[in-house]
Amino acid sequence: MTTEPTAREPRRRGRRTSGEDTREALLSAARREFNERGYDGATVRRIAERAGVDPAMVNHWFGGKGALFTASLEVPVDPTVLIAGVVDGDPERIGERLVGGFLQAWDAAAGGPLITLLRSVAGHPAAARMMREFVTSTILGPVAAAVAPDRQAERMSLVAAQMIGIGLIRYVMELEPMASSDHASIVAAVGPTVQRYLTAPLP
Repeated sequence: MTTEPTAREPRRRGRRTSGEDTREALLSAARREFNERGYDGATVRRIAERAGVDPAMVNHWFGGKGALFTASLEVPVDPTVLIAGVVDGDPERIGERLVGGFLQAWDAAAGGPLITLLRSVAGHPAAARMMREFVTSTILGPVAAAVAPDRQAERMSLVAAQMIGIGLIRYVMELEPMASSDHASIVAAVGPTVQRYLTAPLP
């Protein structure tokens, strides 16, 4: 039996008349799909179907599922640029660059959906899953794969505890002096710990 498309999620074929309409439709569909299925469960094809466009439009507008996920959270930092900035350079200062990159992302996102999502993680499983997948799947996973000598999943979770912890303390709880500390001070304090989690021998 064929199910008729609902008014809420019309299944159109072909391109929309406005490129911006297509982009917004993809973002709206992506937010619903990621919320319902998580990052790993969502597919480009299903997102495109919900938006009523060809799957090729995802690559055209966003370059792939990862970038679409980031855009759906309105993260003001390109993860590929952040990852490249962390991985490239002195291997002994990866932890410092990672902490600095996260601080820049958190600060730039202040007042936006990413911080709203962070505030919601304790009471909403879907928000917790999306935050976890943003941190691990789009940023820390690729970093750990590039620099960690072993036990990548374990190292990634240790670093995630630091990064999400900074976000919660600085932007949600606003606990001083972390809330008003400059980036250099936080990087100097936390960077060596993150470096150890990523590259040093683990117990």
